[in-house]
Amino acid sequence: MPNRNNRFSAVRVLIFDLDGTLIDSKLDLAHSINATLEHMGRAPLTHDKIFSFVGNGAPVLVRRALGEGVTDAEADAGLVYFLSYYRAHMLDNTVPYPGVREGLQLLENHPMAILTNKPVRFSQAILDGLGLAKYFRFVYGGNSFEKKKPDPMGVETLLRDFGAAPQEAMMVGDSDVDVRTARNAGIWSCGVTYGLGSDGLRANPPDLMLDTLTDLPAHLRPREP
Repeated sequence: MPNRNNRFSAVRVLIFDLDGTLIDSKLDLAHSINATLEHMGRAPLTHDKIFSFVGNGAPVLVRRALGEGVTDAEADAGLVYFLSYYRAHMLDNTVPYPGVREGLQLLENHPMAILTNKPVRFSQAILDGLGLAKYFRFVYGGNSFEKKKPDPMGVETLLRDFGAAPQEAMMVGDSDVDVRTARNAGIWSCGVTYGLGSDGLRANPPDLMLDTLTDLPAHLRPREP
């Protein structure tokens, strides 16, 4: 890794998480989970409780929301309903976080990709709907590989896609899942404080912590257009 006086000087590739990092999707996720619980004959959960379940993909989110003792058949049925409902409502309230559009514009000379545990079809649709897709050369989701984050498989694929060495890449995310993904792949990690997983970042701090994405370019070497 580069020395601490210029720690991120080699970074040229940026890999972003989606929910909690680039987009504030929590209200649409909460509404979709509670619609699923109603459909399954379960009591609704508080939004904060649902938010605490986000980050490991839709199957885990649904299973956690349905609670202890849920059967595989119930979890599968809940997931089918959740995905159908969320597909219809995923852009009702979802918006980019403040500073995201501006930050991506400042970073657009860096090769960028999305690596999220959200299903890839939903991720691409949201990026298209919000006008953010143009910034990313690759979009990989939770169903793109055999294993989800924090397994390094997705990052390792992106390193091959970009022809980059680990020290040339940085994972930007809002949770300890993203930090662990970066560590498992041997790349740099950057955390954002405004997302859903700030408690996890305090317990598992990244190499760099930012309050807004517009601050990231100052830590990187400028790249020629």
